[in-house]
Amino acid sequence: MKVLRQLSVFALASLLAATTHAQPAQSAKDFKPEVGQQGKDVVWVPTSQALVNKMLDMAKLTAADIHYDLGSGDGRTVITAARRGARAYGIEYNSDMVALSKQSAVKEGVGDKATFAKADLFETDFSQATVITMFLLPEINLKLRPKILDLKPGTRIVSNTFTMGEWEADETATAASDEGSSYYRTALLWIVPAKVSGIWKSAQGDLTLKQEFQKFAGSINAGGVSTLVSGGKLRGDQISFSAGGTQYSGKVAGDTITGTAVSGGASRDWSAIRSR
Repeated sequence: MKVLRQLSVFALASLLAATTHAQPAQSAKDFKPEVGQQGKDVVWVPTSQALVNKMLDMAKLTAADIHYDLGSGDGRTVITAARRGARAYGIEYNSDMVALSKQSAVKEGVGDKATFAKADLFETDFSQATVITMFLLPEINLKLRPKILDLKPGTRIVSNTFTMGEWEADETATAASDEGSSYYRTALLWIVPAKVSGIWKSAQGDLTLKQEFQKFAGSINAGGVSTLVSGGKLRGDQISFSAGGTQYSGKVAGDTITGTAVSGGASRDWSAIRSR
């Protein structure tokens, strides 16, 4: 739940040193976060509760999910996720924010479901997450993107306002304005796609695919005849594409695809195995 501008390491170190000498340590009870306060990578701005709700709605978060908020700030996104029954984890570098978030979680009655840790985003293992939320600068999102793309297909990622570069969002929505602000009201959802680049063997021939995030193109080669693949799309582990007048759909599980092929109104089972 952070944004605005990044500090140089030197400027940040100087600021922290000055703050340490100028102010006594604060307890969670006394600490009050201020919009624009400095952080490790960015400064802090709270996500409105309306947008928090919209982000979790877009992720279709349920009690079965494991939720991580990267840069959890005052903890409101984590606490909201915990209220919905999810196991929710906040990753935050500011120890005062962590202490405040823990206190708020207990006050809201979700201290057993909401966990907060003082940690660096880039050193945190969030591989078990099924839902990730964040409010970070675009360049931070890009640094995290390779790690995010290695998560289990179907993992839902929701960002407040900021993009993932050329990885287009699967969905975009706008929340109602609340807390007196009309800024930062956009939520963007990505669903981590399965990896399908390579050559797949099927009864229809060799399926060669080249993937770019949730989209892909390629061809089916059989008996020396090549048929182009069009409309290739992934939504998590769900795959769909057309080739030669046939519509293919199915589920990707590692190096195997199983599903159906529909042509001329007739449906049949279809499968493929990745050879390389």
